[in-house]
Amino acid sequence: MITHPAYMVEPWCLRETTLNLDVLSQSESVFALANGHVGWRGNLDEGEPHGLPGTYLNGVYEFRPLPYAEAGYGYPESGQTVIDVTNGKVVRLLVDDEPFDLRYGRLHRHERLLDFRTGLLHRTAEWTSPSGRGIRVRSTRLVSFTQRAVAAIAYEVEALDDEVRVVLQSELVANEQLPRAEGDPRAAAILESPLVPEDTAAHGTRIRLLHRTARSGLRVGVAAQHVVEGGERTAYTSESSDDLARVTVTSVLRPGQTLRLEKIVAHGWSAVRSAPAVRDQVDAALAAATSSGWQGLVDDQRGYLDDFWARADVEVDGDAEIQQAVRFALFHVLQAGARGEARALPAKGLTGPGYDGHCFWDTETFVLPVLTYTAPQAVEQALRWRYTTLPAAQERARQLGLRGSAFPWRTINGSECSGYWPAGTAAFHINGDIADAVVRYIRATDDEAFEKEVGLPLLVETARLWRSLGHHDHHGDFHIDGVTGPDEYSAISDDNLYTNLMAQHNLRAAAAVVERHPDLAAALGVDDEETADWRDAATRMSLPYNEELGVHEQSAGFTGHQLWDFTRTREDQYPLMMHFPYFDLYRKQVVKQADLVLAMCLRGEAFTPEQKARNFAYYEQLTVRDSSLSACGQAVMAAEVGHMRLAYDYLGEAAMMDLSDLEGNTRDGLHIASLAGTWFALVVGFGGMREVDGLVAFSPRLPEQMVRLAFNVQFRSRRLRVEIVDNEATYTLIEGECQDILHCGEKLTLTQGKPQSRPVETAEAGPAPEQPAGRAPAHRGRMVGHLEAEATHS
Repeated sequence: MITHPAYMVEPWCLRETTLNLDVLSQSESVFALANGHVGWRGNLDEGEPHGLPGTYLNGVYEFRPLPYAEAGYGYPESGQTVIDVTNGKVVRLLVDDEPFDLRYGRLHRHERLLDFRTGLLHRTAEWTSPSGRGIRVRSTRLVSFTQRAVAAIAYEVEALDDEVRVVLQSELVANEQLPRAEGDPRAAAILESPLVPEDTAAHGTRIRLLHRTARSGLRVGVAAQHVVEGGERTAYTSESSDDLARVTVTSVLRPGQTLRLEKIVAHGWSAVRSAPAVRDQVDAALAAATSSGWQGLVDDQRGYLDDFWARADVEVDGDAEIQQAVRFALFHVLQAGARGEARALPAKGLTGPGYDGHCFWDTETFVLPVLTYTAPQAVEQALRWRYTTLPAAQERARQLGLRGSAFPWRTINGSECSGYWPAGTAAFHINGDIADAVVRYIRATDDEAFEKEVGLPLLVETARLWRSLGHHDHHGDFHIDGVTGPDEYSAISDDNLYTNLMAQHNLRAAAAVVERHPDLAAALGVDDEETADWRDAATRMSLPYNEELGVHEQSAGFTGHQLWDFTRTREDQYPLMMHFPYFDLYRKQVVKQADLVLAMCLRGEAFTPEQKARNFAYYEQLTVRDSSLSACGQAVMAAEVGHMRLAYDYLGEAAMMDLSDLEGNTRDGLHIASLAGTWFALVVGFGGMREVDGLVAFSPRLPEQMVRLAFNVQFRSRRLRVEIVDNEATYTLIEGECQDILHCGEKLTLTQGKPQSRPVETAEAGPAPEQPAGRAPAHRGRMVGHLEAEATHS
């Protein structure tokens, strides 16, 4: 989309200069506002035209049956699907009895601007009705970071040339009609009319609707309060029914006169509270927000984001698109998790219904690392949600005949809802991904209370799963058989290297945390024999390696499989899962997404530099990137082994996944993990950021297309700034007590006000690796001119 002429490249915002109905659904995703609790898609204020309406509350879902052609033990009986809850965005406008519908009349101007610094979505439209009445509409929208239940709109109508009679209908709408789902498994299963009405109210300028879901039994309340500013000929009424509550404002405007409506909307839901309690909950949230007022909400939003950008900003000189894209990415990653507060982080955040609103392993592996170093409180809450789902994970493990906890492959409420077990149940690596996120958060924050309350039980339960799932052979080596790693084109494999390495890390971390808190561990039934068993399994973990080829195997025997015939695979046959049976994919050497390569990113200490280079080259020629999760990991490893041009191209793919709609499904919501991967590629890839022996370490290097890279990270209550320019890296401690870091293995002690600079080392790269025919990433060229200058100095 960013390549569409309507979209401008600017460093701190996303601007659309004309309305384009052909990309309306995609624009609704990129202009979505959320805070981790409430999500509003970027639909036009008037409700129509629309691509896909969407208002989401994190954790609100409906059950749907999972039919099977053949029943099987352990198959989940039902799935969970995110639902479109009561929509409070709608403000319909009629001009002399004609609806303000941009498909009719004459649209002279239409601009939308999402400001990453203020968190506001602005819109301006100038329109002449079919009968010749000219108006200007301005609206501003926010979803509050400081009051998590609250969103708000300021909507203004101005008469331009003639006196006009205008009517505003500000609505709460439940059970909106949604477009039918397509045959893409990444899309949502649309549930029609999922909300059952319970209560409705309209008093003055205040309206409210209360509903519950029929099967999941969740109760949802939404209420709105309005402030109307207009001339003396302005009046209002209100009304409500089961699925609609409305405040209607009428006015007559002379040329240059404006009617303004401020609408504050409060949302609430509960699985246990009564209808009166949820009613009171949303009324209270609305009262608090009304006390702040529109301007108070705007000011608080800017203050919250000022603090976030001081900790999280990434500056890129030399590529204005990447500069815009990384801030777009950070803004949306923050929106996905800022106020989740013990709820899941869905793969699409709260920007659309893709993947049915499910949370996957992407959260812990791609999104939480970014938030760990920029907004750690969001990580604590996301992991606390995993902790609350321990009982369901323990029950799932027992159902599978295992000890410990088996966390679900895809879920909303903590129960498994993947109906395809080879890619779902067998993807046990999610246990290791959760453990990795726990360890990273604890090391980055020194949060001892979290370690005791949440980290310890999570690490113990995930470690027990590995010891139960794996086994020692007659040589004493430890194997984990019949699992699916990150690469979903290789299922039910023995000793998937990624899985084994993450399990090894998990087992060692569990043993270490038990040693730090023996009394608490004893209360969980852990004894010395069990921890010794974990350490032994970790030490003897099988890590498949092909001596003849000199590369690690993605799983045992993988390098002996038949190669996929890439030369006979047409471009329109990607993604392969949509055109070939999984049976054929599973028995060939073809990789959907970075798997072993991702293992080298996360467990780099397990490989020598020479092994990394050989492994990377081998798996590059097999990886087709039919997943948005692949490019960022490949960018990191390409940079580490010295293929800077390739790393830069992969950065571009991760960064532009949604802004260019590279996978053709941005309409269903943003790819939050790929957005996080933009930061991952820049900071971990080009910044070379790692954690080594408890210290944050950097081995920076830039591609020639990038003039300068600077970024901030938070580590153990300290804020650090790294700047790489002219083959030199400068480290500055912005906030906190003195801190030791590593630069290319050299220890530096940083104190506030005393930056330290060191030369950047270059990497000797071997021959450029090849990709499957037609699957090389698009080459990026350096963007120059006034946009680059603006990106540098704004």
